[in-house]
Formats: sequence, structure tokens, C-alpha cells
Amino acid sequence: MADRETAFEMMYAAAYEPILGYALRRCSSPEDAADVVAETFTVAWRRFEEIPSGDRARLWLYGVARRVLANHRRSQERHRLRTTSLRDEIATAAVDPTDTAAISQAFGRLSESDREVLSLVAWEGLDHTGLAMVLGCSTAAARVRLHRARKRLSRALRSAGVEYRPVTRPMNERSSLT
Repeated sequence: MADRETAFEMMYAAAYEPILGYALRRCSSPEDAADVVAETFTVAWRRFEEIPSGDRARLWLYGVARRVLANHRRSQERHRLRTTSLRDEIATAAVDPTDTAAISQAFGRLSESDREVLSLVAWEGLDHTGLAMVLGCSTAAARVRLHRARKRLSRALRSAGVEYRPVTRPMNERSSLT
């Protein structure tokens, strides 16, 4: 193990600056570049036995960094699309902005479990499968928990006097988000 660590440290010392430069030239922020470099070397550690020797190691790391960067960009695009979609929903929702305090209070009256389920779906953009993984239950159980949490929120909003209509998505969007 000590030999592996020493060899990895030597490879890291030799390749860090070139890989960082590669990432900095392709990322929109230094923070994103740092994430790409960290993930690149994490992959290198996990797949250390596959790394070629000598200068070819740097080339192998460029390939890994390229794939990490592609994944990073896809993730950013998904996030941008979800954010845009959420902004559009908020803009078209029939909720009076003056009711924000009542909505916040209704949400606050829900159990911690209901708030977490609703937040994971609404704010983190998780679908039923992702929700199930986070909650440690089956997808069917996650669907039921989400449905029940939404019903309880709906009742809490009605009792708070908040007039609203649920936002519905066209069927083609539902399959990708639920």
C-alpha cells in the first residue's frame, strides 16, 4: 500500500498543474475547475492499476479530466433546465405573492418527514427513484410518501386560507421528472 501511495503522490505531483490548467481553461469558474481536478484524481486513485507509466500517465489523466468535464457540463445543463422550469412554474402559478407568509407557515406545520420529502422533490429535483434511494425505501413507498405529503400540504394550505391551483405538467414532462 505504501508503494502505491508513493507512486500516486509522484504521479499527482507531476500531473497536477497540467491537469489544473486544462480544467481552468475549460471551466467557467476556478471552483468548477477545482471540482474537475479533484474528481479526476479520485478516479485515478480508484483505477490506479490502469494508469500507464511515464508521461503517458498525464495523457491518461487528460482523458479522465475530459470525461469528468463532460459529466460536469451535463450536470450544469440539467440544473439550468430544472431551474428554468421551476421559474416558469412559479411565474404561472396562481398563488398570490402576499400569501408567502401563510405558505411558509403551512409548510412549517408539516412534520419534518413531510417537509424533507417535499423539499427533496421540489428543491433538489429528485424523481421517485432518487427519492427512494435517499429515503432508503422502495420506489413505490417513496411515491406513497410523496403523495401523502402533498395531500397534507394541500390541507395545510387550505386551512391557512391560501387559494392556489396545483401546477400540472404536460404528460411528456411528467415522465422525466417523476
